[in-house]
Amino acid sequence: MANLVYKRVSTDQQSTARQDLVLDEAGIEDPVVFEEDPGTSSRLHPLQRPKFRALLDYARPGDTVHISEMFRLVRGTGHILDVLDVLHRDQVALRIHDGAFSAMDLTARHPRTGELLSTVKFMVQTLAAAGELQRDLQRELTYDGLRAAEAKGSKGGRRPAVAADKTGDVRAAYLEGRSIAALARDHGVSRGAIRTAVADLLPEHTATEEDSPAPELPVAVDMPGKVADFLRASELDDVERAALDQGVTVRRGQGYTLGVTAVPAVHHRLLARCQPLDGGPGAPAVPAQRKARRDYENRVSTLAPRP
Repeated sequence: MANLVYKRVSTDQQSTARQDLVLDEAGIEDPVVFEEDPGTSSRLHPLQRPKFRALLDYARPGDTVHISEMFRLVRGTGHILDVLDVLHRDQVALRIHDGAFSAMDLTARHPRTGELLSTVKFMVQTLAAAGELQRDLQRELTYDGLRAAEAKGSKGGRRPAVAADKTGDVRAAYLEGRSIAALARDHGVSRGAIRTAVADLLPEHTATEEDSPAPELPVAVDMPGKVADFLRASELDDVERAALDQGVTVRRGQGYTLGVTAVPAVHHRLLARCQPLDGGPGAPAVPAQRKARRDYENRVSTLAPRP
Protein backbone atom coordinates (compact mmCIF):
# COMPACT_ATOMS: atom_id res chain seq x y z
CA MET A 1 0.00 0.00 0.00
CA ALA A 2 1.81 3.11 -1.22
CA ASN A 3 1.53 6.66 0.12
CA LEU A 4 1.34 9.04 -2.83
CA VAL A 5 2.00 12.73 -2.08
CA TYR A 6 0.75 15.42 -4.45
CA LYS A 7 2.03 19.04 -4.42
CA ARG A 8 1.26 22.09 -6.55
CA VAL A 9 1.80 25.85 -6.53
CA SER A 10 -0.07 28.32 -8.76
CA THR A 11 2.83 30.61 -9.72
CA ASP A 12 6.56 30.16 -10.21
CA GLN A 13 7.15 32.74 -7.46
CA GLN A 14 5.60 30.45 -4.84
CA SER A 15 7.20 27.51 -3.04
CA THR A 16 5.89 24.30 -1.51
CA ALA A 17 7.37 25.17 1.92
CA ARG A 18 3.98 25.34 3.66
CA GLN A 19 2.83 22.11 2.04
CA ASP A 20 6.11 20.44 3.02
CA LEU A 21 5.60 21.48 6.66
CA VAL A 22 2.04 20.12 6.84
CA LEU A 23 2.97 16.86 5.14
CA ASP A 24 6.14 16.39 7.21
CA GLU A 25 4.12 16.86 10.42
CA ALA A 26 1.71 14.16 9.19
CA GLY A 27 4.51 11.58 9.41
CA ILE A 28 3.75 9.89 6.08
CA GLU A 29 5.76 6.69 5.68
CA ASP A 30 7.83 6.18 2.51
CA PRO A 31 6.06 8.88 0.46
CA VAL A 32 6.17 8.79 -3.32
CA VAL A 33 6.05 12.46 -4.32
CA PHE A 34 4.39 13.88 -7.44
CA GLU A 35 4.96 17.64 -7.77
CA GLU A 36 3.58 19.72 -10.63
CA ASP A 37 5.87 22.13 -12.45
CA PRO A 38 5.84 25.59 -10.80
CA GLY A 39 3.03 27.77 -12.03
CA THR A 40 0.56 24.95 -12.82
CA SER A 41 -2.75 26.81 -12.65
CA SER A 42 -5.60 25.61 -10.45
CA ARG A 43 -7.87 26.43 -13.42
CA LEU A 44 -6.50 23.38 -15.22
CA HIS A 45 -8.63 20.35 -14.35
CA PRO A 46 -6.68 17.99 -12.03
CA LEU A 47 -7.29 15.06 -14.38
CA GLN A 48 -5.45 16.99 -17.11
CA ARG A 49 -2.40 17.97 -15.04
CA PRO A 50 0.72 15.97 -16.01
CA LYS A 51 1.88 14.98 -12.52
CA PHE A 52 -1.58 14.11 -11.20
CA ARG A 53 -2.14 11.97 -14.28
CA ALA A 54 1.20 10.29 -13.57
CA LEU A 55 0.08 9.73 -9.96
CA LEU A 56 -3.13 8.04 -11.12
CA ASP A 57 -1.19 5.85 -13.55
CA TYR A 58 1.17 4.84 -10.73
CA ALA A 59 -1.55 4.20 -8.14
CA ARG A 60 -2.83 0.73 -7.32
CA PRO A 61 -5.93 -0.35 -5.34
CA GLY A 62 -5.41 0.30 -1.64
CA ASP A 63 -2.97 3.20 -2.13
CA THR A 64 -3.58 6.57 -0.46
CA VAL A 65 -3.20 10.04 -1.98
CA HIS A 66 -1.97 12.66 0.49
CA ILE A 67 -2.32 16.44 -0.01
CA SER A 68 -1.77 19.29 2.40
CA GLU A 69 -5.15 20.92 1.65
CA MET A 70 -7.95 20.31 -0.80
CA PHE A 71 -7.42 23.40 -2.95
CA ARG A 72 -3.91 22.24 -3.87
CA LEU A 73 -5.67 19.56 -5.87
CA VAL A 74 -9.01 20.91 -7.00
CA ARG A 75 -10.84 24.14 -7.73
CA GLY A 76 -14.63 24.16 -7.69
CA THR A 77 -17.18 21.49 -6.86
CA GLY A 78 -17.12 19.96 -10.33
CA HIS A 79 -13.40 19.22 -10.06
CA ILE A 80 -13.78 17.69 -6.59
CA LEU A 81 -16.57 15.33 -7.59
CA ASP A 82 -14.73 14.30 -10.78
CA VAL A 83 -11.59 13.43 -8.80
CA LEU A 84 -13.53 11.53 -6.13
CA ASP A 85 -15.23 9.46 -8.82
CA VAL A 86 -11.86 8.50 -10.36
CA LEU A 87 -10.30 7.66 -6.98
CA HIS A 88 -13.33 5.54 -6.07
CA ARG A 89 -13.12 3.73 -9.42
CA ASP A 90 -9.44 2.98 -8.87
CA GLN A 91 -9.99 2.07 -5.18
CA VAL A 92 -7.57 4.76 -4.04
CA ALA A 93 -8.08 6.63 -0.77
CA LEU A 94 -7.69 10.40 -0.30
CA ARG A 95 -6.18 11.94 2.85
CA ILE A 96 -6.23 15.72 3.37
CA HIS A 97 -4.05 16.94 6.20
CA ASP A 98 -5.11 20.57 6.70
CA GLY A 99 -8.11 22.81 6.19
CA ALA A 100 -11.86 22.31 6.28
CA PHE A 101 -11.78 18.91 4.56
CA SER A 102 -9.21 17.34 6.87
CA ALA A 103 -11.78 15.83 9.26
CA MET A 104 -13.90 14.21 6.54
CA ASP A 105 -13.86 10.80 4.91
CA LEU A 106 -14.42 11.96 1.34
CA THR A 107 -14.36 8.42 -0.03
CA ALA A 108 -17.37 7.22 2.00
CA ARG A 109 -19.89 5.47 -0.27
CA HIS A 110 -23.32 3.94 0.18
CA PRO A 111 -22.84 0.21 0.94
CA ARG A 112 -25.44 -0.91 -1.60
CA THR A 113 -25.46 1.68 -4.40
CA GLY A 114 -21.76 2.50 -4.28
CA GLU A 115 -22.56 6.18 -4.79
CA LEU A 116 -20.98 8.99 -2.82
CA LEU A 117 -22.91 9.46 0.43
CA SER A 118 -25.37 12.33 0.09
CA THR A 119 -24.08 13.91 3.32
CA VAL A 120 -20.49 13.78 2.04
CA LYS A 121 -21.53 15.22 -1.32
CA PHE A 122 -23.43 18.03 0.41
CA MET A 123 -20.46 18.91 2.64
CA VAL A 124 -18.04 18.79 -0.30
CA GLN A 125 -20.22 21.10 -2.37
CA THR A 126 -20.84 23.46 0.56
CA LEU A 127 -17.19 23.76 1.59
CA ALA A 128 -16.03 24.11 -2.01
CA ALA A 129 -18.59 26.85 -2.61
CA ALA A 130 -17.38 28.60 0.54
CA GLY A 131 -13.81 28.41 -0.74
CA GLU A 132 -14.84 29.88 -4.10
CA LEU A 133 -16.72 32.65 -2.29
CA GLN A 134 -13.62 33.45 -0.25
CA ARG A 135 -11.46 33.70 -3.37
CA ASP A 136 -14.06 35.86 -5.13
CA LEU A 137 -14.24 38.20 -2.14
CA GLN A 138 -10.44 38.46 -2.07
CA ARG A 139 -10.40 39.40 -5.76
CA GLU A 140 -13.13 42.01 -5.20
CA LEU A 141 -11.29 43.51 -2.23
CA THR A 142 -8.05 43.58 -4.20
CA TYR A 143 -9.78 45.31 -7.09
CA ASP A 144 -11.40 47.86 -4.75
CA GLY A 145 -8.05 48.48 -3.08
CA LEU A 146 -6.34 49.09 -6.42
CA ARG A 147 -9.07 51.51 -7.47
CA ALA A 148 -8.75 53.40 -4.17
CA ALA A 149 -4.97 53.57 -4.64
CA GLU A 150 -5.38 54.83 -8.21
CA ALA A 151 -7.77 57.53 -6.99
CA LYS A 152 -4.99 58.74 -4.70
CA GLY A 153 -2.48 58.77 -7.55
CA SER A 154 -0.80 55.47 -6.78
CA LYS A 155 -0.18 52.96 -9.55
CA GLY A 156 -0.78 49.28 -8.87
CA GLY A 157 1.42 46.41 -9.92
CA ARG A 158 5.04 45.50 -9.36
CA ARG A 159 7.39 48.44 -8.83
CA PRO A 160 10.04 48.98 -11.51
CA ALA A 161 13.43 47.55 -10.63
CA VAL A 162 15.07 50.91 -11.40
CA ALA A 163 13.84 53.46 -8.86
CA ALA A 164 11.99 56.42 -10.33
CA ASP A 165 14.51 58.90 -8.97
CA LYS A 166 17.34 56.95 -10.67
CA THR A 167 15.72 56.57 -14.09
CA GLY A 168 16.96 59.95 -15.33
CA ASP A 169 20.53 59.13 -14.36
CA VAL A 170 20.30 55.75 -16.10
CA ARG A 171 18.99 57.29 -19.30
CA ALA A 172 21.60 60.04 -19.29
CA ALA A 173 24.42 57.53 -18.74
CA TYR A 174 23.10 55.35 -21.55
CA LEU A 175 23.05 58.32 -23.95
CA GLU A 176 26.64 59.07 -22.95
CA GLY A 177 27.64 55.60 -24.13
CA ARG A 178 27.44 53.53 -20.93
CA SER A 179 26.53 49.92 -21.77
CA ILE A 180 23.41 48.19 -20.47
CA ALA A 181 25.55 45.55 -18.74
CA ALA A 182 27.60 48.22 -16.95
CA LEU A 183 24.48 50.13 -15.88
CA ALA A 184 22.97 46.91 -14.53
CA ARG A 185 26.10 46.34 -12.42
CA ASP A 186 26.17 49.94 -11.23
CA HIS A 187 22.57 49.87 -10.01
CA GLY A 188 22.42 46.26 -8.88
CA VAL A 189 19.52 45.32 -11.16
CA SER A 190 18.98 43.04 -14.14
CA ARG A 191 19.79 44.02 -17.71
CA GLY A 192 16.08 43.70 -18.46
CA ALA A 193 15.32 46.41 -15.91
CA ILE A 194 17.81 48.74 -17.59
CA ARG A 195 16.33 47.94 -21.00
CA THR A 196 12.90 48.87 -19.67
CA ALA A 197 14.19 52.20 -18.37
CA VAL A 198 15.78 53.10 -21.72
CA ALA A 199 13.37 51.25 -24.02
CA ASP A 200 12.58 54.23 -26.23
CA LEU A 201 16.30 54.97 -26.65
CA LEU A 202 17.27 51.53 -27.93
CA PRO A 203 18.34 51.26 -31.59
CA GLU A 204 15.61 48.72 -32.39
CA HIS A 205 12.87 51.03 -31.09
CA THR A 206 10.88 52.58 -33.95
CA ALA A 207 7.89 54.82 -34.36
CA THR A 208 5.97 51.85 -35.73
CA GLU A 209 6.39 50.11 -32.38
CA GLU A 210 5.06 53.15 -30.58
CA ASP A 211 2.01 53.29 -32.81
CA SER A 212 1.26 49.56 -32.72
CA PRO A 213 -1.98 48.61 -30.95
CA ALA A 214 -1.84 47.24 -27.44
CA PRO A 215 -2.16 43.44 -27.26
CA GLU A 216 -5.55 41.98 -26.44
CA LEU A 217 -6.09 41.12 -22.79
CA PRO A 218 -7.80 37.89 -21.69
CA VAL A 219 -11.47 38.25 -20.72
CA ALA A 220 -13.58 35.83 -18.67
CA VAL A 221 -16.89 34.83 -20.26
CA ASP A 222 -19.44 32.38 -18.86
CA MET A 223 -20.13 29.64 -21.41
CA PRO A 224 -23.33 27.61 -21.00
CA GLY A 225 -22.65 23.95 -20.26
CA LYS A 226 -24.47 22.73 -23.38
CA VAL A 227 -22.16 24.87 -25.51
CA ALA A 228 -19.10 23.62 -23.61
CA ASP A 229 -20.18 19.98 -24.08
CA PHE A 230 -20.58 20.53 -27.83
CA LEU A 231 -17.20 22.24 -28.19
CA ARG A 232 -15.38 19.56 -26.18
CA ALA A 233 -16.47 17.05 -28.81
CA SER A 234 -15.48 19.35 -31.69
CA GLU A 235 -12.21 19.82 -33.56
CA LEU A 236 -10.43 22.76 -31.90
CA ASP A 237 -6.98 24.23 -32.34
CA ASP A 238 -4.49 24.12 -29.46
CA VAL A 239 -5.30 27.62 -28.19
CA GLU A 240 -9.04 27.03 -28.23
CA ARG A 241 -8.68 23.64 -26.55
CA ALA A 242 -6.44 25.08 -23.82
CA ALA A 243 -8.94 27.88 -23.09
CA LEU A 244 -11.73 25.31 -22.78
CA ASP A 245 -9.67 22.88 -20.67
CA GLN A 246 -8.69 25.62 -18.22
CA GLY A 247 -12.26 26.84 -17.76
CA VAL A 248 -13.79 26.96 -14.27
CA THR A 249 -16.95 24.89 -13.82
CA VAL A 250 -19.80 26.39 -11.78
CA ARG A 251 -22.72 24.07 -11.06
CA ARG A 252 -26.18 25.60 -11.52
CA GLY A 253 -28.99 23.22 -10.56
CA GLN A 254 -28.95 20.34 -13.05
CA GLY A 255 -26.63 22.20 -15.42
CA TYR A 256 -23.45 24.22 -15.25
CA THR A 257 -21.57 27.10 -16.79
CA LEU A 258 -17.90 27.15 -17.73
CA GLY A 259 -15.95 30.31 -16.99
CA VAL A 260 -13.59 30.56 -19.98
CA THR A 261 -10.76 33.10 -19.87
CA ALA A 262 -9.28 34.00 -23.26
CA VAL A 263 -8.60 36.95 -25.53
CA PRO A 264 -11.70 38.20 -27.41
CA ALA A 265 -10.51 36.70 -30.71
CA VAL A 266 -10.54 33.21 -29.19
CA HIS A 267 -14.04 33.74 -27.77
CA HIS A 268 -15.25 34.73 -31.24
CA ARG A 269 -13.65 31.63 -32.78
CA LEU A 270 -15.30 29.38 -30.20
CA LEU A 271 -18.63 31.06 -30.88
CA ALA A 272 -18.23 30.41 -34.62
CA ARG A 273 -17.49 26.73 -33.99
CA CYS A 274 -20.77 26.20 -32.13
CA GLN A 275 -22.87 27.59 -35.00
CA PRO A 276 -24.25 24.08 -35.79
CA LEU A 277 -26.27 24.28 -32.55
CA ASP A 278 -28.62 26.62 -34.42
CA GLY A 279 -29.52 23.73 -36.71
CA GLY A 280 -29.44 23.41 -40.48
CA PRO A 281 -30.55 21.26 -43.42
CA GLY A 282 -31.05 17.69 -42.21
CA ALA A 283 -29.99 18.61 -38.68
CA PRO A 284 -32.83 20.26 -36.77
CA ALA A 285 -31.80 22.32 -33.77
CA VAL A 286 -32.41 21.19 -30.21
CA PRO A 287 -34.20 24.15 -28.56
CA ALA A 288 -32.15 24.01 -25.36
CA GLN A 289 -28.88 23.91 -27.27
CA ARG A 290 -29.94 26.72 -29.59
CA LYS A 291 -30.91 28.88 -26.61
CA ALA A 292 -27.56 28.12 -24.92
CA ARG A 293 -25.65 29.13 -28.06
CA ARG A 294 -27.54 32.39 -28.33
CA ASP A 295 -26.94 33.15 -24.66
CA TYR A 296 -23.24 32.64 -25.31
CA GLU A 297 -23.43 34.81 -28.43
CA ASN A 298 -25.00 37.64 -26.42
CA ARG A 299 -22.09 37.52 -23.96
CA VAL A 300 -19.37 37.31 -26.61
CA SER A 301 -20.93 40.14 -28.65
CA THR A 302 -20.13 42.57 -25.83
CA LEU A 303 -16.38 41.98 -26.36
CA ALA A 304 -14.12 43.67 -28.88
CA PRO A 305 -15.28 43.48 -32.52
CA ARG A 306 -14.45 40.25 -34.29
CA PRO A 307 -11.11 40.53 -36.15
